[in-house]
Amino acid sequence: ALILTSLIVFLLLTNLLGLLPYTFTPTTQLSINLALAFPLWLATVLTGLRNQPSTSLGHLLPEGTPTPLIPALILIETTSLLIRPLALGVRLTANLTAGHLLIQLISTATTALFSTIPAISLLTLLILLLLTILEVAVAIIQAYVFVLLLSLYLQENI
Repeated sequence: ALILTSLIVFLLLTNLLGLLPYTFTPTTQLSINLALAFPLWLATVLTGLRNQPSTSLGHLLPEGTPTPLIPALILIETTSLLIRPLALGVRLTANLTAGHLLIQLISTATTALFSTIPAISLLTLLILLLLTILEVAVAIIQAYVFVLLLSLYLQENI
């Protein structure tokens, strides 16, 4: 629980501090997120294999599978297991990057329109403020989802 708590605090601070002007958000980089996701995912898998090998390997084959489908299902479930850290990293990267990009585009439009059409510029500023509030929520939710999925992976393996 301590490592998951410290991970969520780290992700929350990193995501929220990245919303400040002229700052860089490390969690918008896929390499950083994969460097967080892969070792933690691997630790959950190895913990499960060490403590309960038959239960951990049992997740690769659902109960009641017809005999002809067993090889295909084992390949599908193994692929699904191996893609998990990539999905964790890409989810966090994509959601944060999309929000930062929208904020950048709308703030650029706001400053460009201010000298020509001030009324529209104020409208885009209002949209920018609403989007910033949404991005704060996204930053919190993404940190929570990252840690929640890791804890679910751990729960599945223990």
